[in-house]
Amino acid sequence: MSDKSFSVSETRFVFPGARRRAALARRLAANPAAKVAAFVTAAAFVLIVSLAPLASFVIEGWLRQDIEIRSRLIARSVRNHLLASGPESSRDLGRYLEQMVEDERLLALGYCSDAGVMLHATASMPKSISCRDFGAGKTNAFDVDSRPDPRAHVNAVSVGAGPTAGRLVVVHDLSFIDERSRKASYYTILALTGATMALGLLATSVVLMATRGWARSVRSAILAPRAEEALKPLQAELPGGRDFRALLQALRVERKFTEGIYVEWSPATLGQLLAEELPQARVVIVSNREPYIHNYADGKPTLQIPASGLVAALEPVMRACGGVWVAHGSGAADRETVDEYDRIAVPPNDPAYSLRRVWLSDEEQDGYYYGLANEGLWPLCHIAFVRPNFREQDWSHYVAVNRKFAEVVIEEAECDDPIVLVQDYHFALLPRMIRDRLPNATIIAFWHIPWPNSETFGICPWREQIIDGLLGSTILGFHTQFHCNNFIDAVDRFMESRIDRETGSITLRGHETMVRPYPISIEWPPSALANQLPVEECRKELRRRLHLGDDMRIAIGIERFDYTKGVLDRIRAVDAFLSLHPEWLEKFVFIQAAAPTRSKLPVYSSLQAEARRLVDEINGRHGRNGWKPILLEIRHHEQGEVYALFRAADVCIVSSLHDGMNLVAKEFVAAREDEQGVLILSSFAGASRELSEALIVNPYDAHGMAEAIQEALKMPAGEQRERMRLMRELIRRDNVYSWAAQMLLHAARLRKSERLHRLIGQ
Repeated sequence: MSDKSFSVSETRFVFPGARRRAALARRLAANPAAKVAAFVTAAAFVLIVSLAPLASFVIEGWLRQDIEIRSRLIARSVRNHLLASGPESSRDLGRYLEQMVEDERLLALGYCSDAGVMLHATASMPKSISCRDFGAGKTNAFDVDSRPDPRAHVNAVSVGAGPTAGRLVVVHDLSFIDERSRKASYYTILALTGATMALGLLATSVVLMATRGWARSVRSAILAPRAEEALKPLQAELPGGRDFRALLQALRVERKFTEGIYVEWSPATLGQLLAEELPQARVVIVSNREPYIHNYADGKPTLQIPASGLVAALEPVMRACGGVWVAHGSGAADRETVDEYDRIAVPPNDPAYSLRRVWLSDEEQDGYYYGLANEGLWPLCHIAFVRPNFREQDWSHYVAVNRKFAEVVIEEAECDDPIVLVQDYHFALLPRMIRDRLPNATIIAFWHIPWPNSETFGICPWREQIIDGLLGSTILGFHTQFHCNNFIDAVDRFMESRIDRETGSITLRGHETMVRPYPISIEWPPSALANQLPVEECRKELRRRLHLGDDMRIAIGIERFDYTKGVLDRIRAVDAFLSLHPEWLEKFVFIQAAAPTRSKLPVYSSLQAEARRLVDEINGRHGRNGWKPILLEIRHHEQGEVYALFRAADVCIVSSLHDGMNLVAKEFVAAREDEQGVLILSSFAGASRELSEALIVNPYDAHGMAEAIQEALKMPAGEQRERMRLMRELIRRDNVYSWAAQMLLHAARLRKSERLHRLIGQ
């Protein structure tokens, strides 16, 4: 006999207390029904008495944790309100607090100064609560039960900085906790009583049907209890289980990334965010344009970085995040440079992530890219008075290419819950296609161009399919709140869905999509500045190259040659400027650097031809003694060349007729650490909502732009410095890493929330 075995007939046992259990087994066999019923009843009574208060205690603990989380979220909202409103914020803070206490769980809100004075309080604030209750050596969270006021929980959270410093006093009504605790106890007792009755009936029936062999089996069961082993598989699923606690902890604890008003976002902090908030997450970015292109030069593959605001913004993010970038392999030498899996490690000199190239046929490229995307969606969304063309065959190619990219993304995901960042209007259908195959994926779709009003968008024959595709996203981002509002209006008009405008969420077929504004930016400091000459040296070099005099004032325009950028309007404004202010003849030059794009489309080739004709006409009218007022450079400029132009210029003109953001404006500001130079910026570019210190113009008004050029050239150095400092500070703080971090933070919270809901079966 082993030391873990026993014999009932001989009553020999090795386990401590085994004799007592054997005696109990014999007594149960002798008088089965009464004894089993008595035992089960007693055990159940003890269980009920023990677990009913415990259930109430656990529920109250969860709800108090929820209150703490809500208090921090409310405080963050107030902090953002103070930050957004600036010095004038205190005037309408009281009204803002009154609006927030409409939540049924909130009893009152108050705002205390650091001196302990209640500056603002809602009408429902209990008289028993005072700002003197908080401060050094005092707790910042406590319960109050002062009649006739309801029982409440008070939490004081530090809010603001500088002139807006203070504490937000959040008062929650605890009556809902009492009610839920009572219900928890009631349902626990009810469930345990029912289980006891069922178990008692079963035990009694079995005992009454017992035989000698049955009694032996009962004794064996009693003598070898396995209750703990039976509960082990359930522990991970119970609210007290380790996984459950970990998720609650992740949702409850405020990360240091969002504790302060300002966070210095950089590749290091973005990488730290991913490590702490999204550990081991697989990040996949999808875009049409690739960050690195290989073409042939002298018969050998040569690396080229495309002129693209999207690439300029996302490439630093991918260097910080790692993962894989999926894009169309458009270079003539792209196939020669990839491995057997169509991948290449980039950047070439310091690999940080993988580029996965997708191959498209000429027919697919013509239909998906040139056709539907750029002859249909691009003019439709930009409202640039170019008629959009929609062809059925283009739509078929668009669907097929989106499906091809979806297959590649699923292959590269390597797990069932990757983070996928889908970029721009080329892939409107992709979020839904990925969602159907990877339902647990976190999909962030960002629409880099404007979204028009619903009446304009209604022109598109496939409007419902495009909206449905985008609503496969977890988060759908736009540059401005205005574009978010337009999208929500389009959904409201064309789709059967549930829309919550207050929270910016849309629920379609049971899936919720958050619609948010995330103004894109650039890396700080720009890597293109690393090898730049000083500003004066850049100016001398440009004047030498273009044979310009030392006293020549220089204005520049830099972008892709696209009709939405207002290149012709800018050239006409220079013509008007020289006509209105002839004193600048032979003292001013405007350099238009424009990269060719989409030359296969007639509207783009005709735009270039018209620009050349217009420049020749204006130079013929105003030029003299070898001086030409406008220099047109139609070619690709490397990033180093672009920043050298920024640094050499006195004025940069960004005159988009309609644009999502236009990062050229931010790049010009970032290039000027000398804090000189003037930015003339179109009011129809998304950047104008942030860079208000620029000279904001209407690009359709040639006279108004001409006067803005005059103002820029005559602006004193001191005023230039003050304007430039404010814009540089904004771009430094709200850089591209901050843009990515805000989306990833929101994605992390949603991922944790969804995992928690799946865990508890909600």
